[in-house]
Amino acid sequence: MKHRISHALGLELARKATARALESYREQFPETQPEGRWVSADRAEVAFTVAGKRLKGRVDVARQNIDIELDVPLLFRPFQNQAMAVIEEEIEAWLTKARNGELE
Repeated sequence: MKHRISHALGLELARKATARALESYREQFPETQPEGRWVSADRAEVAFTVAGKRLKGRVDVARQNIDIELDVPLLFRPFQNQAMAVIEEEIEAWLTKARNGELE
């Protein structure tokens, strides 16, 4: 499943906001055993557990948008919109903080 979030913040500020969002997600939802690692300046590989199943994905930061892609097994596809909504909400909150100058 793929999802795009537009941001108009520029690349560097979007990178910072996305990194903070991923950190915040790990702190807020430790029960999902979240993992994330930056494999390049603009791509993070992420994983978390839902109902005993490990889901993996990617977050790509670009100049005007952030793309999220989750590899969701067929059995979990009814819940993929919920999972994506939680991730998007966290990223949007940090994008808003970035727009308001509240990242530091």
